[in-house]
Amino acid sequence: MCTVCGCASGEVRIDPDRVFADARFEPAPPAPRIARAGLVAPAHEAGRSDTHDHPPASAHRHAVAAPVADAGEDLHCLPAPRSGLSAAGIPESRLVRIEADLLAKNDAIARGNRAHFAGHRVLALNLVSSPGSGKTTLLVRTLEALRGRLPLAVIEGDQQTSNDAARIRATGVPAVQVNTGKGCHLDASMVSRAFDRLHGMQDGVLFIENVGNLVCPAGFDLGEAHKVVLASVTEGEDKPLKYPDIFAASSLMLVSKVDLLPHLDFDVDALVANARRVRPGIAVIRVSARTGEGMEAWLKWIDAARTVQGLSP
Repeated sequence: MCTVCGCASGEVRIDPDRVFADARFEPAPPAPRIARAGLVAPAHEAGRSDTHDHPPASAHRHAVAAPVADAGEDLHCLPAPRSGLSAAGIPESRLVRIEADLLAKNDAIARGNRAHFAGHRVLALNLVSSPGSGKTTLLVRTLEALRGRLPLAVIEGDQQTSNDAARIRATGVPAVQVNTGKGCHLDASMVSRAFDRLHGMQDGVLFIENVGNLVCPAGFDLGEAHKVVLASVTEGEDKPLKYPDIFAASSLMLVSKVDLLPHLDFDVDALVANARRVRPGIAVIRVSARTGEGMEAWLKWIDAARTVQGLSP
C-alpha cells in the first residue's frame, strides 16, 4: 500500500498490445507560423501565469487526523503529532521512512521522464480533474484539431477498462492504457513504462490523462511540463478551496462544459476567484468541447507552452 495516499500498489497493468489504431508516428510537417501567445488567460480573465512552478511532492501528505470539535460545530481535523501516519503493526518511524523513500523514488523517475521528454522534444501535459468533468471528450476534440500539425500521443490512466483509450485511438492518435487497479493516480514509473511503448515519438505533444481524482495526483510529479486542471460548471465554485493542492500545482485551469451555463446556477467568476486565491497566477480558459468555445485559446496555450520549451519551429 502507498503510505502517501493509501492506494494499493502492484496491480498496475499497461496494455501491451494496443497502442495504435491506424496510425504511426511520422516526422512533424512544417508548422504554420503562429503568433507568439503568452501563457496567460484570455483578455476577459487576464492574469499572469507562472509556467515553471512545480510544487514539491512533499506538499502532498495525508496525515491521520485527531478530530477536535464541539457538538453542533464544524469538525476540523488537526494533524496528529509527528508524521501523523498510522498502520496496524508498523511503527510510525518506519512509515515515515517508507513515505520519504517512495516520494524520493518517484521524484527521481520523474526527473528521468522530464529529461527523456526533453530529449525527444516532447511537451508533456498532465490533465487532472474529478470524474465526469469532460477530460476525455475535450481531449478528443483537441486531438482532432491538432492532428496533422504535429505528432500526438496519449497515456490514459484509469483504474479499470480501456474505454477512454479506445476513444482516443478512434481519432487515429496512438494511446497507451494504464490500468491502476486500486491505485488512485498515475505515478512517474507508470508514465515511464507507458512512454517506452510510444516508439518514435518526437517533436510533438504527449497528453497524460490522469485517473479522475483531485487529491492524490497533486503530489506525484510525472515529469510533465505542466499540470492542467479541469473544473466543470456542473461542479461547485468552491472546488479550488476544497481541493487546493491540485489547483496550486497547476499552470492552467480549464473551465469545462460552459455550454451548460444557461441551464445552471453557477458563478464562473467565483470559481476563478477561488482558484486564484489558491494560486494567484493560474491561467484560466473557458471551454466547451460541444460548441468549440475556448478551443482556439486552449490550442494557442499549447503552442505557447511549446514555444517556452523551445519546441516550436
